[in-house]
Amino acid sequence: AEVESDILRRVRTLLRELDGHHPACQCDRGMLRWTLHKKIDQNPSNSSVLVKILVKELERAERGDFRHYIIPLLHTLMYTLIKAPSISDELCGRVYDFCKKLLTLPKPFCTIGLDYATRLKMERTAPGTLYQRMVISEQSLKSDPYPYQEKIFIFADPELLSEAICNALVTDTEAAQMAQNPRACMCYVIIHAMQAALGEGCDVSALKRSLQAMPTGDVEHWFRQVVAAVECAGHQASADRDQHAARLEKIYHTVLGSLPAGDAPLGGLQGTPLPNPTISFHLWREDDQLWKELVLFIRPLSQSCEPDCLSQDLDNFEIQDIISECECCEQTRFSVLSTDSGIERDLPAAAEELLAPCSAETEQSRLQRKGGIKKKPSPLESVAFLQAGCNGPGAKPPVKLQRPGTPPVPAAPLQRLHTARIMLLGDDRILGRLAQAYHSLRKRETRRVFLTPRLNLQFYYIPVVTEQPNTLAVTDHPATGQEELCEVAGYLGRADPWYESNINTLCHMIPKLATMPSSPSKHLATDLFITDVIAYYVRMGIQPICFQVYAVKIFFNDPAQEPAEDVFLTELRTQVQESISHRELSTTKKKTTLDGPGIDLTVSYRKVVVSDREKELTTSLRSTGLVMKAIAANEAEDLVCLNVNITEIIRINNLSGRSFSAVANRLKTRNIKIRSTEQRPFTVCLDKDSRRTYRNVISIEVSPCLEPSYCLQKTRTMKFSLHETEDVGLVKYMPKSLLLPINTFAGIIQ
Repeated sequence: AEVESDILRRVRTLLRELDGHHPACQCDRGMLRWTLHKKIDQNPSNSSVLVKILVKELERAERGDFRHYIIPLLHTLMYTLIKAPSISDELCGRVYDFCKKLLTLPKPFCTIGLDYATRLKMERTAPGTLYQRMVISEQSLKSDPYPYQEKIFIFADPELLSEAICNALVTDTEAAQMAQNPRACMCYVIIHAMQAALGEGCDVSALKRSLQAMPTGDVEHWFRQVVAAVECAGHQASADRDQHAARLEKIYHTVLGSLPAGDAPLGGLQGTPLPNPTISFHLWREDDQLWKELVLFIRPLSQSCEPDCLSQDLDNFEIQDIISECECCEQTRFSVLSTDSGIERDLPAAAEELLAPCSAETEQSRLQRKGGIKKKPSPLESVAFLQAGCNGPGAKPPVKLQRPGTPPVPAAPLQRLHTARIMLLGDDRILGRLAQAYHSLRKRETRRVFLTPRLNLQFYYIPVVTEQPNTLAVTDHPATGQEELCEVAGYLGRADPWYESNINTLCHMIPKLATMPSSPSKHLATDLFITDVIAYYVRMGIQPICFQVYAVKIFFNDPAQEPAEDVFLTELRTQVQESISHRELSTTKKKTTLDGPGIDLTVSYRKVVVSDREKELTTSLRSTGLVMKAIAANEAEDLVCLNVNITEIIRINNLSGRSFSAVANRLKTRNIKIRSTEQRPFTVCLDKDSRRTYRNVISIEVSPCLEPSYCLQKTRTMKFSLHETEDVGLVKYMPKSLLLPINTFAGIIQ
């Protein structure tokens, strides 16, 4: 009763924090969930107690219409259930029934409820399935029944974060990876599966001793046996929990070997560690570094040494900088010249022997040389792999010429067996770089598909702001504070309270932990807390919030200079550029005296109205600058909308003379064009990043960025229907806008 009372008190404190009642000690913010799970890890036998309490609180939240409690409680419950040594079928059934009730609620409740109900149905039939799949995929353990792999890529901009923070994160990441190895992870899977199925009838201590005494080859054998048994039971519709337990019990007694069952006293339920996922830390120095890391994840250097295999998927020029790191690829690569003339009499003797037993029917089916032209791939063939969400085969597999009499080998469809979880650390400026990299990646995939059909790409974001902003903070805008640099994080926190509680609290905690003096307690805190929170976020954060990426075309005052094209995610800011030459300076002074500060602009935009009807407007004004905000002020607003704030200069004539006043002119639009009518240049800064500043600009055009695959297919369609203005054919079913999804725990709660 005392243990149950303590756990209930911790859960209620967690819920009070969601209501805005923060703990008295500010250092405890964001650590309530972590301390609750750590307490259960110390005594795993209390897992069932916590699950019972969480189920009661979920049912109470549903009856009392406290919907904002449901998703945090459900994530906490599922994480406890995955790590628990054994949970009764009756208790799993209660959780399963509650998840089914969520199907009647709007998104995201029904989406999360369906996902967890599907997982629980499998877990009830084959206990330990969720833990086993998580360890296999995160540790990239070789397993034929479940061949999926995951990896976390942490990207940080070294010019935005201090060296101390980067070093601390590198140290913690490396320490977390050194504490685990494939053999230990395979033992964890075996022990957890046995204990989940057999409960207290499993002698964990004896099982550990037996596995430790085995050679690695035997451990791998029993690991494959356990994985096959669990996966087989989870996929069979007629599988029974008792049959699964009997099958694992047979494996259990065989693993114990000469130790008879019951000789050693049973120690009760014992916890099995959940290893940290595979994490790699990267300082983002090159623009195409993200793409390179993803390619190496799909095709490691050990496999990239096969030039013929790699050249089928990637251009040699694109991967030469990657494969140059591999020693066996140092020799010059030449294109393979075919010596096959296509004439049968030119075949070597060995090939003629293979062709000898051909039947009359096969003789008629031989390839015939005919005059013709090279057939271009049809739009239907190409569009299938251009969509980012396609689940079918991606790039068309290389076709091998089949000799007569040889049956064609069916090409196996590509599967997305790899999941890359991209974690960004920093403020809005690194998200701007991510939008650039993501747009570049999608354009590259449109030209030559490689990653899309093989890789499931997930994005995560942890805001980190140093106490003293780096020199790359937007010095041109003194009003830009730490909150201004984390607009995306603020929006995510308002949309998802669980994200606010667990992730946004790291904004200032990570710099503090990184700058703490070296001590055993410091290493313990950073290793256990930050790594655990990152793991919890990527494991349970499955609901994306999509942000519109905007494209901007920039024209310069020099006609010989080509227009620049770029994208931004959060903000575009313009300011009047100071004159350089003496002539321009004198002209500017005269203009300022007569018309006031700033420059004359012509603004053409498409006004956003409730009815969503297009309304084109054009206005002329004098302004000192403007700011376009792409992040909505609150989660209820439409994200696909720019909030433009123009500082307009109004001239006032009165008895004392001429004066000027600045007026904020606000408008909402999706498409806007701005041009300097007097040819005076201005500067453009994207995503609050001074490194992305354009000078000598006289005109810009801003619009929602289109998905590159949509643009390609639209161009192909227009060739056949020149007078069609609306989307026809397959184009109608393709994603039109380029959206950047950032995963949260709940998404936007309706």
